[in-house]
Amino acid sequence: MADQSASARIGGYAAAVLAISQAEGVQAEVEDELARFAEALRSSDELQSTLADASIDVERRLRIVEDLLGGKALPATAALVSLVVGAGRGGELAEIIDATIDRAAAGRNRRVARVRSAVELTGEQRSRLTEAIKASSGLDVEIQAIVDPSVVGGVITEIGDDVIDGSVRSRLQQMRAGLS
Repeated sequence: MADQSASARIGGYAAAVLAISQAEGVQAEVEDELARFAEALRSSDELQSTLADASIDVERRLRIVEDLLGGKALPATAALVSLVVGAGRGGELAEIIDATIDRAAAGRNRRVARVRSAVELTGEQRSRLTEAIKASSGLDVEIQAIVDPSVVGGVITEIGDDVIDGSVRSRLQQMRAGLS
């Protein structure tokens, strides 16, 4: 029951964030900024725990959001993150952002492909990857590129629960397994 409640709550926040960004006419920019913020959040255990910690005064948590996003992101993006953190849902912020981006893509009849690579993908690489995913899976996707130096080389693609690991590390492990 708790999982359904959390899922419904995350979905509700995601719907609200999406509706506000649409009403403000900045949906694409907000989606992009939220995606980058979610990755920064995931890469910092300290930031995650601070924004989720109810024992830390909410004003302090909101100042942290302002320090991170103020002047660096659209006011709508900062306000939406502040809304979630101020409501005491900082621990679910990354999931709310993911759900927001997934809902937005679904509204465009697409799915989100989260692609991790060691370096920023070029526009041409994104296009080729989008076409390759469509050819192999039949899915229309939007690429959410995430720079992750731990990938070393190649890409790791996640579409929902499906993971396609085309990283150099994965290929080396496969070769080692084949030699054993």
